[in-house]
Amino acid sequence: MHTVALVGIDGSIDWFCFPHFDSPSVFAALLDDEKGGRFRIAPTAEEIKHKQFYWPDTNVLVTRFFAPDGVGEVTDLMPVGDFKGEDQHDHQLFRRVTVVRGTMAFRLECSPAFNYARDEHKLKITPEGACFYSDNLCLGLATRLKLEKNGNGAVAEFTLHEGQSAIFLLQEIKPGEGCTTFLSELGAQELFTRTVAYWRGWISKCTYKGRWREMVYRSAMALKLLTFEPSGAIVAAPTCSLPEQIGGERNWDYRYAWIRDAAFTLYGLLRIGFTEEAAQFMQWIEARCREINPDGSLQIMYGLDGRRILTEETLGHLKGYRASRPVRIGNSAHNQLQLDIYGELMDTVYLYNKYGSPISYDLWTHLRRLVNWVCKNWHKKDEGIWEVRGGQKHFVYSMLMSWVAVDRGLRLANKRSFPADRNLWLKTRDRIYEEIMTKGWSENRKAFVQYVGSESLDAANLMMPLVFFLSPTDPRMLRTLDAVMQPPRNGGLVSNSLVYRYNVDETEDGLPGQEGTFNICTFWLVEALTRAGRVDPARLRAAQLMFEQMLGYANHLGLYSEETGPSGEALGNFPQAFTHLSLISAAFNLDRALGEKD
Repeated sequence: MHTVALVGIDGSIDWFCFPHFDSPSVFAALLDDEKGGRFRIAPTAEEIKHKQFYWPDTNVLVTRFFAPDGVGEVTDLMPVGDFKGEDQHDHQLFRRVTVVRGTMAFRLECSPAFNYARDEHKLKITPEGACFYSDNLCLGLATRLKLEKNGNGAVAEFTLHEGQSAIFLLQEIKPGEGCTTFLSELGAQELFTRTVAYWRGWISKCTYKGRWREMVYRSAMALKLLTFEPSGAIVAAPTCSLPEQIGGERNWDYRYAWIRDAAFTLYGLLRIGFTEEAAQFMQWIEARCREINPDGSLQIMYGLDGRRILTEETLGHLKGYRASRPVRIGNSAHNQLQLDIYGELMDTVYLYNKYGSPISYDLWTHLRRLVNWVCKNWHKKDEGIWEVRGGQKHFVYSMLMSWVAVDRGLRLANKRSFPADRNLWLKTRDRIYEEIMTKGWSENRKAFVQYVGSESLDAANLMMPLVFFLSPTDPRMLRTLDAVMQPPRNGGLVSNSLVYRYNVDETEDGLPGQEGTFNICTFWLVEALTRAGRVDPARLRAAQLMFEQMLGYANHLGLYSEETGPSGEALGNFPQAFTHLSLISAAFNLDRALGEKD
């Protein structure tokens, strides 16, 4: 819960930032196959079949190789749990290669490219492994195998027979220090056993026992992997610059904590019983609230340690994922005005106060300032939930979530008898409501539109019944559902059960090119249909069909990116917290609705 590694089915770690999610990359072959760096362990045989899976109910990854002469596997994990003894260090990446049948020859290649392949490093081979020294970070690869130099990388070819294994530990070392950490087979097995026990102990707290338990468990564990243990922050995704269109320039860095994404994530985790993570996040939020801007507003996103400056930068020396340039790190959106974040935040605090633990008075004083700020600023134009770069608008979703911010503030104040300017809040809440119903509704489209004066649809408005702004069976909501469910050629947003966030040809988002369907929007539609389906069996059946079709777009491990492309491929950063939290919420509510019908 400090960083993650992405492992290809060929046994190659192609993305790894160290020591934290938002640290510079060490392995980034995902963004440049030649310069980015990788840590690959794979069979040398030509006829190889692959299989990759998680050890059941854990985040321990197994990549299995099948060849005519044998079966081998690489087990990857980052140690977590209660480890004692001299072999345990912080921030280890553990890889164990085992042959389970026959004989298999492997080749290891460890070629780090520090600081997004911008920093040179020196390599020293020792009897204990390989040491990589750069100016800002030094790593040691500990192994009992004999390694050799290959340029600035370490390589080895080795053969294992049935029952044999080789163990590798990658970890930070001090400048000039060598690799001294070995793990015996017994130690490796103990590390594996304890890590498995940790994950199984964690997921056993999940209260969801419904129809799609396996997918909900996997989503919950993916979200847990995206939490930053030291601060309680939650990253939107662990990658940067994975494109929303292959060859396009919609490539962003998501390795930060968005107020919106984190709040939604906590909602998803609270739904299924994970209150400890919610408590940690509330501490992080309280720290941000103590640092609010002089005018009483929050930033939309922060570094994992709470830093506010996330300067956007282009890495021109990297060719990008499948030649999708530019490669960006940092994110200029941190300076945008996005009014919706206050609603998402207040909704999560309200739920935490209800299902987690009652909030403190000190936190309330900060939240009260935020609600007062919303009362003064909700009518402003902003960049909206989708962070458009084509100019500010009066986005309907931003007004909707401003309404939520004030509404949840009122509910909290009344529930806990907190002091608040109730008259101002009540008047503001009612005014926002009527503004949405008059200016956010198009008589021509018979639907809620993207922004005031627009005739275009926006899938974010599917949230209206989910936040209890409208009844799910309100005629206006049902008409909006019907409009959204039309195919794009008819002005809708749904293509074979997959949902676009908006029509890029009708929305001035300031960026060229197209994009895929937005996975979170598909799950939002499932949930909106589910709620409408309580009195309309046809809509409930449509919700279940759409949900189960969407499950088929996960990758082989049950993980989702941000978008699904025209050929069913994953697009955008991966894995995406937004997608997994909306899957949890949709599964929870759909299962409950179907249970009522049984």
